[in-house]
Amino acid sequence: MAFKDTIAQVREFDYEDPNKLGVWPLPTKILVCLFIVAAVLAATYYFKVKSINETLVREQAEERTLRQTFETRSAQAANLAAYRAQMEEMQRSFESLLARLPSDNEVPGLLDDIDARSVESGLSDLSLELQDQRDAEYYVELPISISVKGGYHDFGGFVSGVAGMPRIVTLHDFSIKQSEEGGDLLMEIGAKTYHYQGGGDDE
Repeated sequence: MAFKDTIAQVREFDYEDPNKLGVWPLPTKILVCLFIVAAVLAATYYFKVKSINETLVREQAEERTLRQTFETRSAQAANLAAYRAQMEEMQRSFESLLARLPSDNEVPGLLDDIDARSVESGLSDLSLELQDQRDAEYYVELPISISVKGGYHDFGGFVSGVAGMPRIVTLHDFSIKQSEEGGDLLMEIGAKTYHYQGGGDDE
């Protein structure tokens, strides 16, 4: 059959009669089959590609999250050694500070040390009076009232000596006036020492 005859047959065929579906011309059947196959492939491609794109977007988002997590943990790991060294240094400093805080049973020795500093500074008539202790959150404050006689330079040596003692002692609110007996000056000064609240040294 010539090509022109085939075209003419396709054009002249009555496609509106559903009873003639089985006797459609071969070219028409081929075209319809190709169209159906193309439609199926297009639909499959669309939905498959759409699913793949959605999966790709999710995996890219997950990759970014994992990358950020990795970078964060890498930075933490890099700083871990420095952090541990800092914590160890803080622990040593804390232990050193605690070692300088007298326990209850060391307070008499602390008073003896203050007395020794007054003698070394050339002062006289030293008076030490323990006040009621004051509890803070992490430590106990032990106030001490001090009065002593001497000269200005002697007072300076005494204050410097007390401040340099191994145990922590802070000095506050001093006053200097003429002694009632005349001659020497009288210095009254408050001192405070501390010990750690709940520390094992407290017996």
